[in-house]
Amino acid sequence: MKAHIVTLPGDGVGPEVTAAAVAVLKAVAARYEHVFDFDEQLIGGAAIDACGEPLRAASLVACRCADAVLLGAVGGPKWSDPNAPVRPEQGLLALRAALGVYANLRPLQVHPALANLSPLKNERLHDVDVLFVRELTGGMYFGTRTRSDDAATDECKYTVTEIERVVRRAFELARGRRRQLTSVDKANVLETSRLWRSTVQRIAADYPDVRVEHQLVDSMAMLLLTRPASYDVVVTENLFGDILTDEAAALAGSLGLLPSASLGDGRRGLYEPIHGSAPDIAGQGVANPVGAILSAALLLRHSLGLEAEAEAVEAAVDTVLRDGPHSRDLGGSAGTAAVLAAILAALDSPAANTVTRFSGARA
Repeated sequence: MKAHIVTLPGDGVGPEVTAAAVAVLKAVAARYEHVFDFDEQLIGGAAIDACGEPLRAASLVACRCADAVLLGAVGGPKWSDPNAPVRPEQGLLALRAALGVYANLRPLQVHPALANLSPLKNERLHDVDVLFVRELTGGMYFGTRTRSDDAATDECKYTVTEIERVVRRAFELARGRRRQLTSVDKANVLETSRLWRSTVQRIAADYPDVRVEHQLVDSMAMLLLTRPASYDVVVTENLFGDILTDEAAALAGSLGLLPSASLGDGRRGLYEPIHGSAPDIAGQGVANPVGAILSAALLLRHSLGLEAEAEAVEAAVDTVLRDGPHSRDLGGSAGTAAVLAAILAALDSPAANTVTRFSGARA
């Protein structure tokens, strides 16, 4: 098949890990006789430096015309002034809104070979396999803001339509997994959460085969650390999802391992590792590329419909996580290039056709 992919390397280690993901996609294309063409565009601080805005209109048009978009990371100390009128994150929020990618999928599994890196006791990590579905284009991040000398407000607003579409996506995903759905809110305090909960309860009637439970966000933060294996699909609003998924990443042992897919109603999606720009190690060639490479696997699966190819990438990553080499965040000494080379070698082996139970990217 032919596919047009826009890359947005962004800031910090973004260009390094994005280049690794592109190398894997090119290897997949060669092995399976596909044609992928790539169009690199600017976003974030790099775009501010080049043209004074975090996402040019031309770059946004390119993303809208692509089959998929692969993002590195945005932000860094250079652009961290909270009072600056233009910030890197504005480009990312604008991109999500313009592409209509309202459902952010963040799969979490704990690789057996890396369980000792987690701060949790190993017995609590057995069979952890959680898919977080975070609403991505509503809530406080997109609400009206006000600021005066002595006060500030951030509006959190949700409509039934915004809640329903992401919740239905979560139910459908749960049907393809263990048929358990946990909805996270703060319905004992917030009116938006009450609307969220009542909407989930109404939609649940259409999915009688899925078991549903509700958790308050504060108790869920504790339960993710005390019994993470109890959860299958977890759906929540934008701010809560942002916080809980970063917390849950600690279970896997490193932010550098985890991918994400942001999806809307069509096949086009936005794919990115969940880690930030890591400016402290940018340019040193030591960033862990696994999260970006597994994000590329999600791209193959969800936007291009290439399941076998996605599983081959995941199997190659699994091999390297099991046998090494490992990057510094995983206790090893391998740089980005060495980890990439090992994954490419594993991808070229017959074992790449078989994926084990672990896959940090399956959704």
